[in-house]
Amino acid sequence: MEPARRGSAQAPGRTPGRSREQRIRFIYKPAVFALCLAPFVWIACQAATGGLGANPIEALIRSLGDWTLRFLLITLMVSPVAKIFAWPLAMRFRRMIGLFAFFYAVMHLATWIAIDQFFAWPLIWAAIVKKPFITIGMLAAVLLLPLAVTSTSAMIKRLGARRWKRLHMLIYPAAILGCVHFYMMVKADVREPLIYAGVLAGLLAWRVAMRWRPRPAARPVVPTAAERHRGPARPEA
Repeated sequence: MEPARRGSAQAPGRTPGRSREQRIRFIYKPAVFALCLAPFVWIACQAATGGLGANPIEALIRSLGDWTLRFLLITLMVSPVAKIFAWPLAMRFRRMIGLFAFFYAVMHLATWIAIDQFFAWPLIWAAIVKKPFITIGMLAAVLLLPLAVTSTSAMIKRLGARRWKRLHMLIYPAAILGCVHFYMMVKADVREPLIYAGVLAGLLAWRVAMRWRPRPAARPVVPTAAERHRGPARPEA
């Protein structure tokens, strides 16, 4: 009797698909989570050690806002990257990255309200009404709220895939408003917001190209050899 080759038998109860799902759940997703959280940890450490410069409150608000916009753009990059590089695994992390964009937006807004404005609601409301860049930033944050609320699998089933996808197209106007907010906020050097706007324009162009690309023609059905041998079906009497 020939001895079994080493590695030819698979461990009982384990399948390649299950092993892949376990790697995604216990290795890849925690790694992506840690990478997404790393900027917040770094900003918090800088704030705690006095590393935010002469105006730490402004630097804190600015840093959180920068990462909000960056994560929005990364979220929009996931689908093109997955299709261009034939890497469907990237789509498994898009929801998490999008939720981190909302997290940084909430922290950006909360820092401005709590630390910069000290919950002075009349002053906050006056700033929203009278300062256009704050008005635009607030609109962007409002657009992100329904996206975060409906990010669960249960909400996808409740809304239906088509309505859910239509709702989540709000990420594009939110990102546009975010770029405009950033551009209007900076006082001198506008290179960084223009770079973000250029990246967003490229992503929008890719989206439009995918939407209007010509669809491949349906292939004609070729009958099998047995079907050709039988000939056309005869109608029943």
